Amino acid sequence: MHRQDVRTKEAEEERMEENNLLHFLDSPNAHYRRKCEEYVSAHDDEAHCDASDVDLANARERLEHLLKQPANKFCADCGTPDPKWAALPFGALICIKCSGTHRSLGVHISKVISVNLDEWTDEEVNCLAGSGGNATVNTRYEAFLPENFKKPRHDCTTEERCNFIRKKYEFQQFVTDPQFSCPLRLNTKHAPDKNQQQQNCSARHGFGHAFRNSWKRKDTDNKGLKKMTDVGMVEFVGLIKVDIRRGTNLAVRDVMSSDPYVMLNLGHQTMKTKVIKNTLNPVWNERLMLSIPHPVPPLKLQVFDKDTFSSDDRMGDVEVDIQPLIAAAREHESSAAIAASVEVTKLLASDDGTLARDSVISVVDGKVKQDIALRLQNVEHGELEIELECVPLSQ
Repeated sequence: MHRQDVRTKEAEEERMEENNLLHFLDSPNAHYRRKCEEYVSAHDDEAHCDASDVDLANARERLEHLLKQPANKFCADCGTPDPKWAALPFGALICIKCSGTHRSLGVHISKVISVNLDEWTDEEVNCLAGSGGNATVNTRYEAFLPENFKKPRHDCTTEERCNFIRKKYEFQQFVTDPQFSCPLRLNTKHAPDKNQQQQNCSARHGFGHAFRNSWKRKDTDNKGLKKMTDVGMVEFVGLIKVDIRRGTNLAVRDVMSSDPYVMLNLGHQTMKTKVIKNTLNPVWNERLMLSIPHPVPPLKLQVFDKDTFSSDDRMGDVEVDIQPLIAAAREHESSAAIAASVEVTKLLASDDGTLARDSVISVVDGKVKQDIALRLQNVEHGELEIELECVPLSQ
């Protein structure tokens, strides 16, 4: 029985090591889905649940429990105390400044949500729990930091922060030992022959920058890295929540109707809503959140008709100046809190402008918001109703 237990333990250790190594072959989204599935599977049977998990009744309570872990009380990337943001595909808790750089990576790499401002689902909490917290994340993604390499601190420059986060997560330069060209360490008990090792190594290198030797990167790779990091080297002054409510009398792009969705652009950030099928008066009621870069660009909204076998058709676009909303939020932040709802300012509509109706900026329950009805441009007709909320950086 003793020998059998030993063999069982060795097999389990091999399986765990294999899973850890396979992590590096995952895209962030694939890793995110896999961690959620593993967590749910492991917790389906209450008999196998930890007592603390049984006591935590909902996603919010479980999230608060995770935030109390010692390593999660500091930003995984720069060490700032009390991080209030999470990069879910990796399961890292980060500060608001690092969250801006994570957002600039794109949602296909890092999905950033707020601990306080967003409603967390069970799946999102599962992902955070399954990652093991900041200590495990840093053990994995900073496993081979060079000895003379200094991690950014809370008072570092935007350039230092951006360079580190891109190297750590997007290019994953610190997950493998730079002395070896092939990143995955093979178990000697089950190692394939030499030819097979070379084939595996070549195949794995096909996954791109994530597994290249960061100390022997080609000049062309360095130029590409510099170009991409320049995009992320942006200071952020706050966040803006964009509630895409509905469209009215949109243009026909199919035979009788359209399948519209909205694309948002703010600086280098891009997000889009879901597609609403077969309607010219879609109701999205969808909230998207973007970081506000400095200097502040206009918020661009584009409406498209989703097509399956051809490129999506344009259904109009419009730009929104968010400077008045930001100014109102700053003024409200510096003044005493206003308990009751109050109108701050009103922007008047005109026949030849983008505002279909007067737009009011107001303080509602301590939040600075703006209701806007937009007249789409470069299209026959169509309007878009949205609500904006500015969240200062201090929050």
